Amino acid sequence: MTKVKLSKKYISKVCKDALKEDLFPSGDITSKLLKNNKILKAKIISNSAGIIGGLDLAKKTFKLIDKKISFKIKKKEGSKIKKKDIIAVIEGNIKNILIGERVALNFLSHVSGIATKTNNFVQKVGKKTKICCTRKTIPGLRILQKYSVGLGGGLNHRFNLSDEYLIKDNHIASSNLRKLIIRAKKNRKRITVEIDNLNQLKKIMDLKFDAILFDNMSIKNLRKGLKLVGKKYQTEASGNINIFNVKKIAATGVKRISIGGLTHSVTAIDLSLEI
Repeated sequence: MTKVKLSKKYISKVCKDALKEDLFPSGDITSKLLKNNKILKAKIISNSAGIIGGLDLAKKTFKLIDKKISFKIKKKEGSKIKKKDIIAVIEGNIKNILIGERVALNFLSHVSGIATKTNNFVQKVGKKTKICCTRKTIPGLRILQKYSVGLGGGLNHRFNLSDEYLIKDNHIASSNLRKLIIRAKKNRKRITVEIDNLNQLKKIMDLKFDAILFDNMSIKNLRKGLKLVGKKYQTEASGNINIFNVKKIAATGVKRISIGGLTHSVTAIDLSLEI
């Protein structure tokens, strides 16, 4: 798949939903305690290094609250940031800035966290192996999370169940693997077969399809599997992959490595808004 892009319509919708969640039913009751409408400046500052992302979402959040709020971006989307960098400068009615503060920071910190984690893996494996995400995403936020992976230099795996055939262990346990591949071949869709042992691989090597996904393979067996496959299929590895073992896995020559942890258990980048 190509990198996911965020449309203006999508950005507007997710920002509206996030604000509705935060402001229902009575709005920001704490900021209402302020008895003035001062025009003040605020800065979004990074408290850690990483890859910044989600700037359009943050900007839209404030604009939905108050069109007069100025949101000046100081760091390019997808660029590297250092601790204490100024990410954006905001100016406007302080009450309205405070209303949007948490929603804007939540978008920025989550997108940046995924982009940063992805980039850490990308830097570990080099250019020959591609890092990609999975469908292990937060329900309702898949578009945003897959966008964030692309921002960090990763690739997007299939977006949903209709994108391609991915024949996995439970499909195989419920049927006959060869028959499943033959049925899938009747349609013009990409076919990936997940295997967890080399015997499975040997039984299907005569069939034509697109890719083999080696799941939870030891380095030794992964090397054997890649040798058997040669250039016949595209290759991918997954399962229990972390920042400490990903370089060894990439060194086997596997072309893609998919990592659920890019999206399902990411640590947010620490950012703050300071007046």
